[in-house]
Amino acid sequence: MESLKIAFFCWESLYTERVGGLASAATHMAESLARNHEIHFFTRGKEDRKIKGVHYHCCQPSGDNIVEFCRDMSRQMVDQFRIEDHPPFDLLHFHDWHAVEALHVLQDRPNVLSFHSTEYGRNGGNFGDWWEFGEISGKEWYGGLIARKVITVSQTLKEEIGRLYQVPPEKVEVIPNGVIPEVFKSYVDPGEVKQRYGIHPFAPLILFIGRMVFQKGPDLLAGAIPEITCRHWDTRFIFAGEGHMRQWLTERSTGLPVQFLGWIPDSEYIRLLNACDIVVIPSRNEPFGLVLLEAWSAEKCVVAAEVGGLSENIENFRDGVKVYPTVESVAWGTNFVLDNRSCLNLYGKEGRKRVDRSFKWESVATKVLSVYESVLS
Repeated sequence: MESLKIAFFCWESLYTERVGGLASAATHMAESLARNHEIHFFTRGKEDRKIKGVHYHCCQPSGDNIVEFCRDMSRQMVDQFRIEDHPPFDLLHFHDWHAVEALHVLQDRPNVLSFHSTEYGRNGGNFGDWWEFGEISGKEWYGGLIARKVITVSQTLKEEIGRLYQVPPEKVEVIPNGVIPEVFKSYVDPGEVKQRYGIHPFAPLILFIGRMVFQKGPDLLAGAIPEITCRHWDTRFIFAGEGHMRQWLTERSTGLPVQFLGWIPDSEYIRLLNACDIVVIPSRNEPFGLVLLEAWSAEKCVVAAEVGGLSENIENFRDGVKVYPTVESVAWGTNFVLDNRSCLNLYGKEGRKRVDRSFKWESVATKVLSVYESVLS
């Protein structure tokens, strides 16, 4: 394919404003495409910049709530887009619902909409009963309606938007997220890292990394701690991440061998990731689950809920252990691995093989370009 001029619309990136996994997914996708194409990334932030071949155009929206905030963001994005639209962009790629009002204004241009999740999924597979939920879900429905093509990060998410928003299956392409494995594999001294947190070097360390919200299921792992330590008394737990459940979990876990670190920088996350023994991902709803690829990149054993992209990508008892999103099942899966220590190394190495074979951004970018080609043909 000849070089294209492509516009990304995403409310977060790794180098401007960052909220969650969407920042990593959209940024690395843009960087992979920028090797052969001209990429402009419209997002929130304080100043425009060019990083790794990607042109970032930043706006500073405002609003009394998230819906009004994103409406103002979309308006500013469109204004900036029109300034950069000379020569004209070949294709516009929107990410999630935040910029759907920009998609509405620019819907006559060749476009693609990526669903990284849904509002339903972000609420743990529950329908919300507040105004915000309805507004955001409505924008997701409308985006799926007017987009020329839709990309989802898993088959489960494709089926979800078909069920929720009646997006025709022939309009949707499933393209998984990718990872740069070298970023997450670091040769640390596990004992030294553990000692920094007051943990014996030989004690098994279980790591949870993610938002402390119902969807991600940190309460399921916290609830499983007594049953795990009953079988393996020396096991220790670290939870990293912010969210409205953090304070409640901290209070609930008094007296248990667990630390709640809150937000940590990427450098410390990578140290903990490479020092831990098991990464547990107990999500109730997970369209993809980038933490899985990051753990596999570090050759770590994963115990994960059998939901969404986690279930699709893990081969049970080969590169991880799949469990139900319940306290009892999370405890069982974790104890299984601790009872069979050879699995720690085996499952981690098999996971890294999967990453190298299927989840590098170069191969993901090739699939994305094939969708662009179908829109432009």
